[in-house]
Amino acid sequence: MKKEMLGTILAVIAAVVSGVSIPANKIFIVNLDPVVFTAIRSVIIGVVFLVLAYWLNKSRKPKKKKFISVSWKYLAAIAVIGGSIAFFLYFTGLKLTTAGHAAFLHKTLPLYVAVLAFLFLKEKIGKKYLAAMVLMFLGTMAVYFTQISPAELWMNPQLGDLLVITATILWAVENVISRKAMKKGENNFIVSFSRMFFGGMILFGTMILLGRTDALMTLTNAQLVNIGISTVLLFAYVLFFYWSLRYINVSKAAVLLLLAPVISLLLGITFLSEPAPLLQLAGSAVILIGAYMISGIKSEERGI
Repeated sequence: MKKEMLGTILAVIAAVVSGVSIPANKIFIVNLDPVVFTAIRSVIIGVVFLVLAYWLNKSRKPKKKKFISVSWKYLAAIAVIGGSIAFFLYFTGLKLTTAGHAAFLHKTLPLYVAVLAFLFLKEKIGKKYLAAMVLMFLGTMAVYFTQISPAELWMNPQLGDLLVITATILWAVENVISRKAMKKGENNFIVSFSRMFFGGMILFGTMILLGRTDALMTLTNAQLVNIGISTVLLFAYVLFFYWSLRYINVSKAAVLLLLAPVISLLLGITFLSEPAPLLQLAGSAVILIGAYMISGIKSEERGI
């Protein structure tokens, strides 16, 4: 299978997992502290990726002399920006807004990634790519400007949306740093480990500083099961998305993730009784068209 096709398939799988994860996490986070919820998941996933990275390095012939091949400043930045701060802001926002809104606002990610990748990674943005992004931007704006009234499961949609947007911008920065680290030769499993494990440890430190350790010690069996399910979904998403970055541009991989909010919207309407205004549905359709356009574009870099 060609690398471009493989990378595209991996990114689409990540999008499907993401689409299912957001409504599921919306249900799980209602009665959980966002810091505790995120910290536990991150550390577990980080350990899994460390084991995978070690196993791959051990089985490789010849073996690499250095387990880490890039500067720690990249991995530290990935952990702080994408693995801790962004996760905390996102899940706090998800608790306050609807799964559908959070999903679509999160998928503004390609808009920020494309600009940053163009500036710092020398990735190329052609006319067809720009046209697709314009469609996606218009679709996202339609969703963003769809007003929803507060309810029991979305108590403060405006604040929640703002936190989700802020987290998304931070993830765009982290995605570009991750791609930079991989271009310098780092393994995608090490990048994923750094993001999740060290990000989770930072969140645990935050939990202690904020005096939220009681929330950790009083977790019920049902809450632990929910965290377990969410952890499996997160592992699948991180695995497939960061795997895709080995074969295609980060800007293209991020754009393909725009399939996810459509899935989240439908699940939110079906299982959470979330509102589905016409404007939001129209925006979903436009985003799908843009994602279809972008799926056939080959990843390219600008000449220096």
